[in-house]
Amino acid sequence: MHAPGMQQNGGMATDFELPPTMSALVIDATGAPEVLHLAERPLPRQISDEVLVRVAAAGLNPIDAKTRSGKGVAAAIESFPAILGNDFSGIVVRAAFEASPLQPGDAVYGMGRVPRTGGSFAEYVSVSSMSVTRKPARLSHAEAAAVPIAALTAWGMVKLAGAAPGQRLLVHAASGGVGHFAVQFARVLGAHVTATGSTRNLDFLRELGADEVIDYTTTRFEDVAQNLDSVIDLIGNVHDDTGTRSLTALRPGGLLVNAPTGSWPTMAADAARAGRRATGFKVSPDARALDEISAMLDAGTVRVHVDAVFELADGAAAHRLIEQGHTRGKIVLRVS
Repeated sequence: MHAPGMQQNGGMATDFELPPTMSALVIDATGAPEVLHLAERPLPRQISDEVLVRVAAAGLNPIDAKTRSGKGVAAAIESFPAILGNDFSGIVVRAAFEASPLQPGDAVYGMGRVPRTGGSFAEYVSVSSMSVTRKPARLSHAEAAAVPIAALTAWGMVKLAGAAPGQRLLVHAASGGVGHFAVQFARVLGAHVTATGSTRNLDFLRELGADEVIDYTTTRFEDVAQNLDSVIDLIGNVHDDTGTRSLTALRPGGLLVNAPTGSWPTMAADAARAGRRATGFKVSPDARALDEISAMLDAGTVRVHVDAVFELADGAAAHRLIEQGHTRGKIVLRVS
């Protein structure tokens, strides 16, 4: 791994001395996890308001595995080799401009827009200054890298669902990356939270603050959860018609917020026929929202759970694990 040194100018830190190339986890074509391999690549170029960050750790998300396999956002990859990965935590090595709020040496975290830009499965990443903010002091780089996409998705979905005191909200796949944040955010906002999970995760969900837990391996959630105000649907109809069944658990006019939007093409029509409402949700790399989340993380009112940390060279093993679909919290790659 390359280790840059910071230049000094009259005792003040300026840009780091940077190598011309970096180590990155790349794919030369889409396919199975084995297509991932380390390669030497040029450092990303900064443009406009971008900040250049030396990546300490990168979060792994389901979208990364889907894209690597040829699904997800793979159709937007314009050339190979390609570097995947959106989430990162690291150190600023070049600011966007001289008086930019984020300066070399600052610990930051955020998310990119892969494949519009190069990904975080590399030693360096260049991202818009609107997509990055200061890392929560309470978190390690590995913990911080597990936050951005999952937490921003959960925060946006829970607020869209109208989580508030007196509201009854159900979270599916509640022990996963997005789900474990959604449970906590809904509780922070005062909602009564019911969470679905497997037997081994029930105590974990209670620790996160779920008021009620449902073991989906033994119980049909719609048999015990009825007249809900909203559902955070992180499954859709890819398994056991979870999305369609969720509509029956909602009160008339209740709202279902779905994240895996491609999993249920007839969602809007199905909801309308049932007298319910439904919408998809797409996350955006919003540093202002991430600042709100950072405050909760630093205060300890919300926590992130890292299930496993892999070395960058072991990215294929990390992808195989996330594809099993039983991750508690997040998986992280240690980069530098």
